[in-house]
Formats: sequence, C-alpha cells, structure tokens
Amino acid sequence: MSGIADLLSAFHFIWPALILIAPLPWLVRRYLKPAAQEQQPLVAPTLGQRLRNFIAPQQTLVDDAQGAKMHHVSLHLAFAIIWLLLILAAMRPVWYITPAPFEASGRDMMLSIDISPTMLREDMSWQGQRVDRLVALKRVMDEFITQRQGDRMGLIVFSTEAHLVSPLTYDLQAINQLMMESEVGMAGNTTAIGDSIGLAIKHLSEQQNDRAVLVLLTDGANNDGFLDPIEAAEKAAEMGLIIHTIAFGNIDTSRGRPVSSAFDIDLEALEKISGLTGGRSFAAGDAQTLRDIYRTINELEANTFELNHYRARHELFIWPLGLALLLSWLIAVYRLVRSELAHV
Repeated sequence: MSGIADLLSAFHFIWPALILIAPLPWLVRRYLKPAAQEQQPLVAPTLGQRLRNFIAPQQTLVDDAQGAKMHHVSLHLAFAIIWLLLILAAMRPVWYITPAPFEASGRDMMLSIDISPTMLREDMSWQGQRVDRLVALKRVMDEFITQRQGDRMGLIVFSTEAHLVSPLTYDLQAINQLMMESEVGMAGNTTAIGDSIGLAIKHLSEQQNDRAVLVLLTDGANNDGFLDPIEAAEKAAEMGLIIHTIAFGNIDTSRGRPVSSAFDIDLEALEKISGLTGGRSFAAGDAQTLRDIYRTINELEANTFELNHYRARHELFIWPLGLALLLSWLIAVYRLVRSELAHV
C-alpha cells in the first residue's frame, strides 16, 4: 500500500482548477438556443438503398433508425472523451521523480558583456592567431563559466540597449552556449553601461540573495542609455550587489597604472563603479591578461558549497493530448468512409 501511496504522491497537476470547465459544452448546449436548422433537400436513394428497401422495406426502416441512434450516441461519447482528454492535457499532469542531491554555492553571478561594434577590432591574439576582441573574450569565458559549477549564473549583453539573454540558472552549459552565440550588433552600436547595471539590479533584486555578484566587461565608455553608471552603481551598493569591472581593449599597463591608449575607455568611471560596490576594477590589453583577470575573480568569489535537493519532473500532457488528436483523426476517417459508403 505504501508503494501505491508513493506513486500517487509523485503525480500532480499544475493547473487542477481547469477541471471546472469540464461541463462547459453541456451548459452551452443546455442554455443557449441552437441555431435554426436548414431544411434538408430531398436526395434520391442510391441503388444499394433501393435494393434493401425492395427486399426488406420494414426491416430497413428499423435498422436505419437504430443505426442513426447508435451513430448519434457514439459520436457524442467520442466528442466528450476528446473534450475531457484536452482538459486533462491543459491541467498539465506531471510526474515528480525522487529528489536528487546536488551541491550549490548559493551565489548568484550575473555576467554583463559589451557587444558594441568596437568588440570586432582584431587587436587580440589567441594561440598564435589574430582574433577580434569578442572571439578572445569567448575563449576566456568558456574556461571561466566551466569553473563556476554550483553557481547560478545569468547573462546580459549590452550596446545601445541592455538585454537579459538568460536569467539566473544552474545550467552553466546553456549560459556558455548563449555566450558563444552572442554577436556584435544584437543590441545596437553604442554603449549603455548604466542600463546594463540597472537591468542586473532589477533581475537580481527579485532573487533576494545577499551573495550576488555582477562581472561587467566593456571596451568603451558610457555614451547612451537612460541610467548614469555611477547612479546605477550607488543603487547596486544599496542592495549589496558587488560589481567587478573589466576594461578590455587598448590598455597600456607599462607605467604601473592602466591607461586607455585610445582614450575610448572610461577607466575612472569603471574604478568608481567597482569601488562603490565593494568590487574590484581590472584592465586587460590582451587575451592572456583577460584570462588571468577571470581567474582572479574566480578566486575572489570562491565557491562554498551547500547541499541542496533538486526534484525533477516529467511533463505528461503529451499523452492525453496525443490521444485526443488520435481519436479526432479516427472520427474524421470514420465519417469520411461512412459518407463514401452511403453513396454506393
């Protein structure tokens, strides 16, 4: 008995209240007046009907009446079953499997990536080949994301506008795939750093996690958007969001302090953003330095694992939906065949 109880406890409906619409067709038929039926035209009997009437005229009338009644009842029953199957599918039956333990850090990390046109500048080198900044970033991010197992991670890309590509998820493989698919031009041609911070604040504030981190990378200065980056950073500090900033591109570090060689990166603003939120500011003029920076961030935000349980579920709506479609198809075939035979 306990085994049956366990099986039943694993079965649930997501929207069980939809069962209340089951009597809807009956109510419509009961309280709404049917449309006036058109007068059926007289149709000459077929050769088969004439032969049956000639051989057994009385029996033919009885058989026709009984057959029509059975046909009417069968169709109503079939349509009722189809309706109930569709309701059952709409209620979304699910089957929960045994909870599986997994380790999670409890940390939420949002990645914010600049995909403005300047990221296409081919001034980086990766494994001896000349590549653009975005390609170099993708190679570095592939390693970084893989090392963050246990975190919930999300992805924002920004240029003229900021877009949430993925909300927070434990599926880091999906985050990595979305990162690899990100392309310049997806969000415009300018740079809205403030809006990207604002979008991260909006999403992370809904999670109510005091261990949230934003890692923001840009190769430009804020020149678009509705939010000022410094004001956005102040709001982030109020909610306890730590922001690490990374300047990537024409960076000269030969004099001990990062300097934007082409004056196209606002290093001072990035340092202020990270300083206001308790984060760190980094600068990378090449792919290897960028790789080292992400390794440093990985150490700064070290994983402290907690044991959690994840209860996966299997959607079962496909079965009643499939049966409803199959039954509908069988009725259509039956009526087509019956119509053809009636004309023989």
